[in-house]
Amino acid sequence: MPRGDGTGPPGGSGPGTGIGRGGGGRGRMGGNRPGSGPGGECVCPSCGNTVPHQVGSPCYEINCPKCGATMTKG
Repeated sequence: MPRGDGTGPPGGSGPGTGIGRGGGGRGRMGGNRPGSGPGGECVCPSCGNTVPHQVGSPCYEINCPKCGATMTKG
């Protein structure tokens, strides 16, 4: 709304009309959230150890085989 009258850019093509925010191609939402995709690996935030992600087992339910900390999706 450049003039404050509610018209805005023609065709709604101004800033903020893009599709998505990136996400690195990791499923629907990206990152270490539910639905972040079946592939990848689980990473230990304490020691940095990685293990392949198992489909059906969220990383946050897996303990690190080295130090026992809860893994995260990486």
